[in-house]
Amino acid sequence: MKDELRYKLKIKRKYFQGVRREVADENILFNFMSAYSGFNSFFIYNGFGSEAATSHIIEELLKLGKQVYLPRVEGDNIVPVPYGQTRKGAFGIEEPVGQAFTGDIDVTVVPLLAVNENGFRIGYGKGFYDRFLKDRKTRKVGLGYSFQMENFEEDTWDEPLDEFLTEKGIYGFGK
Repeated sequence: MKDELRYKLKIKRKYFQGVRREVADENILFNFMSAYSGFNSFFIYNGFGSEAATSHIIEELLKLGKQVYLPRVEGDNIVPVPYGQTRKGAFGIEEPVGQAFTGDIDVTVVPLLAVNENGFRIGYGKGFYDRFLKDRKTRKVGLGYSFQMENFEEDTWDEPLDEFLTEKGIYGFGK
Protein backbone atom coordinates (compact mmCIF):
# COMPACT_ATOMS: atom_id res chain seq x y z
CA MET A 1 0.00 0.00 0.00
CA LYS A 2 2.70 2.53 0.98
CA ASP A 3 4.78 1.69 -2.07
CA GLU A 4 1.76 2.29 -4.33
CA LEU A 5 1.14 5.65 -2.63
CA ARG A 6 4.80 6.59 -3.00
CA TYR A 7 4.64 5.86 -6.72
CA LYS A 8 1.35 7.72 -7.22
CA LEU A 9 2.45 10.81 -5.31
CA LYS A 10 5.86 11.01 -6.96
CA ILE A 11 4.04 11.18 -10.30
CA LYS A 12 1.47 13.67 -9.00
CA ARG A 13 4.23 15.92 -7.63
CA LYS A 14 6.26 15.60 -10.82
CA TYR A 15 3.40 17.07 -12.88
CA PHE A 16 2.62 19.79 -10.35
CA GLN A 17 4.75 22.49 -11.93
CA GLY A 18 4.80 25.88 -13.58
CA VAL A 19 2.82 28.80 -12.23
CA ARG A 20 0.64 26.63 -9.96
CA ARG A 21 3.71 25.27 -8.20
CA GLU A 22 5.39 28.70 -8.00
CA VAL A 23 2.29 30.19 -6.38
CA ALA A 24 1.99 27.21 -4.02
CA ASP A 25 5.65 27.57 -2.97
CA GLU A 26 5.15 31.32 -2.37
CA ASN A 27 2.14 30.54 -0.18
CA ILE A 28 4.11 27.89 1.70
CA LEU A 29 6.85 30.45 2.36
CA PHE A 30 4.29 32.98 3.63
CA ASN A 31 2.54 30.39 5.84
CA PHE A 32 5.84 29.11 7.20
CA MET A 33 7.25 32.51 8.10
CA SER A 34 3.93 33.59 9.63
CA ALA A 35 3.80 30.54 11.87
CA TYR A 36 7.41 29.80 12.78
CA SER A 37 9.59 32.92 12.44
CA GLY A 38 9.40 33.40 16.21
CA PHE A 39 11.48 30.26 16.78
CA ASN A 40 15.29 30.38 16.81
CA SER A 41 16.60 27.09 15.42
CA PHE A 42 15.49 25.03 12.44
CA PHE A 43 16.48 21.64 11.04
CA ILE A 44 15.13 21.77 7.51
CA TYR A 45 15.55 19.51 4.53
CA ASN A 46 17.30 20.81 1.43
CA GLY A 47 14.49 20.65 -1.16
CA PHE A 48 15.24 18.30 -4.04
CA GLY A 49 13.41 17.39 -7.23
CA SER A 50 9.65 17.81 -6.93
CA GLU A 51 9.59 18.28 -3.14
CA ALA A 52 8.06 21.46 -1.76
CA ALA A 53 10.76 24.10 -2.09
CA THR A 54 12.74 25.07 0.99
CA SER A 55 15.42 27.37 -0.48
CA HIS A 56 13.40 30.58 0.03
CA ILE A 57 12.44 29.53 3.55
CA ILE A 58 16.11 28.91 4.37
CA GLU A 59 17.09 32.30 2.88
CA GLU A 60 14.46 34.12 4.95
CA LEU A 61 15.46 32.34 8.15
CA LEU A 62 19.12 33.22 7.58
CA LYS A 63 18.21 36.89 6.92
CA LEU A 64 16.50 36.92 10.31
CA GLY A 65 19.65 35.54 11.98
CA LYS A 66 18.10 32.16 12.80
CA GLN A 67 20.14 29.01 13.30
CA VAL A 68 19.58 26.74 10.29
CA TYR A 69 20.71 23.13 10.04
CA LEU A 70 20.54 20.86 7.01
CA PRO A 71 20.47 17.05 7.10
CA ARG A 72 23.45 14.88 6.24
CA VAL A 73 23.21 11.13 5.90
CA GLU A 74 25.66 9.21 8.08
CA GLY A 75 25.15 5.49 7.68
CA ASP A 76 21.52 4.72 8.57
CA ASN A 77 20.92 8.09 10.22
CA ILE A 78 20.65 11.77 9.43
CA VAL A 79 22.39 14.42 11.48
CA PRO A 80 21.83 18.18 11.58
CA VAL A 81 24.78 20.24 10.33
CA PRO A 82 24.93 24.05 10.41
CA TYR A 83 24.02 25.70 7.11
CA GLY A 84 27.03 26.48 4.98
CA GLN A 85 29.12 24.79 2.35
CA THR A 86 27.53 21.72 0.75
CA ARG A 87 28.53 18.86 -1.52
CA LYS A 88 26.59 16.11 -3.27
CA GLY A 89 25.86 13.41 -0.78
CA ALA A 90 23.60 10.42 -0.46
CA PHE A 91 20.97 10.12 -3.18
CA GLY A 92 22.46 13.05 -5.15
CA ILE A 93 21.19 15.64 -2.66
CA GLU A 94 23.35 18.59 -1.59
CA GLU A 95 24.44 17.95 2.00
CA PRO A 96 26.31 20.22 4.40
CA VAL A 97 29.93 19.66 5.31
CA GLY A 98 31.18 20.34 8.82
CA GLN A 99 30.55 19.21 12.36
CA ALA A 100 27.18 17.69 13.25
CA PHE A 101 25.10 19.64 15.79
CA THR A 102 24.04 17.74 18.91
CA GLY A 103 21.93 20.30 20.79
CA ASP A 104 18.22 20.97 20.81
CA ILE A 105 16.41 22.33 17.75
CA ASP A 106 13.12 24.22 17.98
CA VAL A 107 11.53 23.19 14.66
CA THR A 108 12.30 20.18 12.45
CA VAL A 109 10.91 20.41 8.91
CA VAL A 110 10.61 17.09 7.11
CA PRO A 111 9.85 16.15 3.52
CA LEU A 112 7.05 13.75 2.74
CA LEU A 113 5.20 12.02 -0.03
CA ALA A 114 1.96 11.71 1.94
CA VAL A 115 0.52 12.47 5.36
CA ASN A 116 -2.62 11.03 6.94
CA GLU A 117 -5.23 12.60 9.23
CA ASN A 118 -3.33 11.40 12.32
CA GLY A 119 -0.12 13.19 11.32
CA PHE A 120 1.81 10.17 10.16
CA ARG A 121 3.83 10.58 7.00
CA ILE A 122 5.07 8.45 4.20
CA GLY A 123 8.61 9.33 3.28
CA TYR A 124 10.94 7.63 0.87
CA GLY A 125 11.08 4.39 2.82
CA LYS A 126 14.50 4.52 4.46
CA GLY A 127 13.28 5.65 7.92
CA PHE A 128 15.88 8.43 8.35
CA TYR A 129 13.43 10.98 9.73
CA ASP A 130 11.51 8.48 11.87
CA ARG A 131 14.77 7.51 13.58
CA PHE A 132 15.83 11.14 13.96
CA LEU A 133 12.49 12.31 15.39
CA LYS A 134 12.07 9.45 17.87
CA ASP A 135 12.22 10.79 21.44
CA ARG A 136 13.25 14.32 20.37
CA LYS A 137 11.70 17.44 21.80
CA THR A 138 11.24 19.47 18.64
CA ARG A 139 8.23 20.77 16.76
CA LYS A 140 7.76 18.24 13.93
CA VAL A 141 6.51 19.96 10.79
CA GLY A 142 5.80 18.20 7.53
CA LEU A 143 6.09 20.41 4.47
CA GLY A 144 4.23 19.69 1.26
CA TYR A 145 1.27 20.41 -0.96
CA SER A 146 -2.36 20.01 0.04
CA PHE A 147 -2.89 17.15 -2.43
CA GLN A 148 -0.47 15.05 -0.39
CA MET A 149 -3.11 14.39 2.31
CA GLU A 150 -4.00 10.70 1.92
CA ASN A 151 -5.65 7.87 3.82
CA PHE A 152 -3.29 5.10 4.88
CA GLU A 153 -2.43 3.04 7.93
CA GLU A 154 0.73 4.00 9.76
CA ASP A 155 3.33 1.48 10.89
CA THR A 156 4.41 1.04 14.51
CA TRP A 157 7.82 2.66 13.86
CA ASP A 158 6.36 5.78 12.22
CA GLU A 159 6.82 9.03 14.15
CA PRO A 160 3.85 11.43 14.02
CA LEU A 161 4.11 15.05 12.95
CA ASP A 162 2.77 17.91 15.02
CA GLU A 163 1.67 19.84 11.93
CA PHE A 164 1.50 19.66 8.15
CA LEU A 165 2.17 22.99 6.41
CA THR A 166 0.87 23.47 2.86
CA GLU A 167 0.04 26.26 0.44
CA LYS A 168 -3.47 26.30 1.91
CA GLY A 169 -2.50 26.56 5.57
CA ILE A 170 -1.40 24.46 8.50
CA TYR A 171 -3.09 21.26 9.59
CA GLY A 172 -2.59 20.45 13.27
CA PHE A 173 -2.91 16.96 14.64
CA GLY A 174 -4.01 17.77 18.20
CA LYS A 175 -0.75 16.89 19.90
